[in-house]
Amino acid sequence: MAEEITIQLNDESLKVPSGITVKKALQLSGYKVTKFPEKEALFVPCEVGGCWSCAVLIDGEPKPACKTLVRDGLHINTSLPEKHQPRRIIHGFTGHPVGGVGTPWRLKRVHTYIEVACFAAGCNFRCPQCQNWDITYNGKSRPMTPSEAARRMTAARKEFGVDRMAISGGESTLNRAWLIGYVNALKSLNPDADAGIHIDTNGSILTKDYIDELIDAGMTDIGIDLKGCTTETFMRITAVKERGLAALYLSTAWKAVRYLAERYKDLIFTGVGIPYNAKLISLDEIGLIGKKLYEIDPKIQVCALDYRPEFERFDLQKPSYDEMVEVHNVLKDAGLKTVICQTDRGHIGP
Repeated sequence: MAEEITIQLNDESLKVPSGITVKKALQLSGYKVTKFPEKEALFVPCEVGGCWSCAVLIDGEPKPACKTLVRDGLHINTSLPEKHQPRRIIHGFTGHPVGGVGTPWRLKRVHTYIEVACFAAGCNFRCPQCQNWDITYNGKSRPMTPSEAARRMTAARKEFGVDRMAISGGESTLNRAWLIGYVNALKSLNPDADAGIHIDTNGSILTKDYIDELIDAGMTDIGIDLKGCTTETFMRITAVKERGLAALYLSTAWKAVRYLAERYKDLIFTGVGIPYNAKLISLDEIGLIGKKLYEIDPKIQVCALDYRPEFERFDLQKPSYDEMVEVHNVLKDAGLKTVICQTDRGHIGP
């Protein structure tokens, strides 16, 4: 058995096994820890120290509970100071020539930058074919405050001479306080009418009130990846193992797309991304996704992404151009008007 040590949790002494994380110590004390945001619970989505959603005061300093280890005499306070500045690990701040799912297709040009982008570390999925795994699992870099990241992004906008500023990941939405603060700060630094604030997300925790808050803060464009329309496919692509949680993530993303289309169609640009690789999702399910999106909005921009072999799935074969033509045809046959398919030869469509 592990040696027991004594820590201070909210001014109460608690004996816990040595060598465990602060997150585990909180669980042992009866504290509720969740993978989907809830009131009065600690949201611990990424588990690598990238998103800092689970930050608590540890010896007077905010640190992520998911990766900080306990030691004898450690002081933990689960209440952050009123003026606490949220933090998370962010990389990038560079020109992007292609854009993302939430980039209107008319802006996609060749041999020029169309936006600047940064990438947030940490994700609540465990996709074995993760296309940005080096960022997703980075829990060691120095975290930034929203205002620091906004200043970096504003400088990048000026450097590359563009108007659109995008954040992707990892998963950009995990630390809600951070993201709202970042969008607010970015809007304040870029008050001109040409400035575009673009968020790419998996949509898994994007509730209606979260969407409302992002739009109030200044978000102008959003891209949501829909990783299937069945829970089985979603679990295969994301490696989220708990079926109930997977179903919740998937339904939340679909509800977000519908809410944006119904409430904010004339105010916010919404794009949808669909991953494609024959080993991950069938053409039949691509067709079902197309029909479901058609019922929401036939004109919504849909981008099919040709998933390459990456990270833990080098057994995958990147879809051929002809395969992506077939994906394009299936989505168009569903009635969708604006379908783009990513290929090695450039985009097919719309």
